[in-house]
Amino acid sequence: MTDAPTLFVLTGAGISAESGLGTFRDKGGIWSKFDPMKLATPEAFAADPTHVHAFYNARRQNLLAAAPNPAHAALARLEAALEEAGGRLHLVTQNIDDLHERAGSRRVIHMHGELLKARCLHCEEVVETRVDLSTAQACGACGRAGGMRPHVVWFGEIPLFMDEIETALLEADLFVAIGTSGSVYPAAGYVGLARRAGIPTHEINLEPSDNAHLFDGADYGPASEAVPVFVERMLAELREG
Repeated sequence: MTDAPTLFVLTGAGISAESGLGTFRDKGGIWSKFDPMKLATPEAFAADPTHVHAFYNARRQNLLAAAPNPAHAALARLEAALEEAGGRLHLVTQNIDDLHERAGSRRVIHMHGELLKARCLHCEEVVETRVDLSTAQACGACGRAGGMRPHVVWFGEIPLFMDEIETALLEADLFVAIGTSGSVYPAAGYVGLARRAGIPTHEINLEPSDNAHLFDGADYGPASEAVPVFVERMLAELREG
């Protein structure tokens, strides 16, 4: 590469699995143990908010005890190196954890929301939270209780920042998907969008995703090993360019 490139990186649950955060659709994943229709829909929250809060409170405490792994750190290094060279990394994650940020990534788009935030159903105020949520909690903005919900995108809801994500993708010189199942839309459709725009595509995953055939290249193995190797290749190309 003669000029510093713009990369679009999409990450999924596989990048955080080695940090102790469960994946969703793999064998033994979260949705094999829990019914998402009873825990991750607006209807479930309306019917039994206490049950939904208990599930997400446990996941929030698990996240707070977790730490970024080498895959997160590698992407933060790549972001810094690209910016220094005049390029850019658009980092979009399906994950609701903050491990990218804790590893040093400065610009992260959370298309499925963030577990360490809460949103008021009454006034739509979004606030940081690291404590358990409950139906008794009042919103600091409007003062009403009973409406604080996890700031995450549930089944049946539209992911966040869709226009911003598509604009960033179409600016990219390379599309990379890391730790994604390839089965959750609209994210699973981004590789097809990249291909139609003539953007090279690359997959990094523990094993081939459901849409692996759409990628031009791939690296398979644990994210903590495969992502740093990929990043070192990119950094070498930057130095040579």
